[in-house]
Amino acid sequence: MNKRIKIILWSLLVILSISVAGYAFAYLSFTPDRGFPAQKPEALRTSVFWLLAFYTHISFGGIALLTGVFQFSEKLRKRMALHRTLGKIYLISILLGGVAGFILSLFAEGGIIAKVGFNLLAVTWLLTSWLAYSSIRNRDIEAHRKWMLRSYAACCAAISLRLILPFELAALHMDFTTAYQIVAWACWVPNMIVIEMYIRIQKQVQLA
Repeated sequence: MNKRIKIILWSLLVILSISVAGYAFAYLSFTPDRGFPAQKPEALRTSVFWLLAFYTHISFGGIALLTGVFQFSEKLRKRMALHRTLGKIYLISILLGGVAGFILSLFAEGGIIAKVGFNLLAVTWLLTSWLAYSSIRNRDIEAHRKWMLRSYAACCAAISLRLILPFELAALHMDFTTAYQIVAWACWVPNMIVIEMYIRIQKQVQLA
């Protein structure tokens, strides 16, 4: 891929990551009686357990989104101490945000279709991140790089969801339940397919 195109795509990803993380962090000031997810049932909006999972997910999910995107910078990766520090923050954030996301998926609107979609997203996020960590512990840098790409592709579900859901509701005029059932899968499955294609193309280029 042309270096200029890479820079443009990375810059766009940085902008989207910062925007979505900022949107997530904005929820930290919301309360059940001050604009906090109005579509959620009262029982959830006043549940300490659900609120703890929600705030944990959006807080550490936002941190993972921000720390992860800067790991794509070649200059930053050469600063090994910083690279490792950001990597540790990223993985810890995913552990907390992913477990919280798994819990939230059990309460997702849209019935079993949405629940399973978000549930598998959380599992994918946690599993790919664990494999990335395990690979670097075994000093397999190439495997680490690939699993981190997959991990961040799952992380970017936060971006995809906030692009797809408004489009479904505003442009396609879907009802919320149908839109949410679709986005529970559409926000991450295409990401994983695209990143897998990218990894395979890179491998073919290296072997050529």
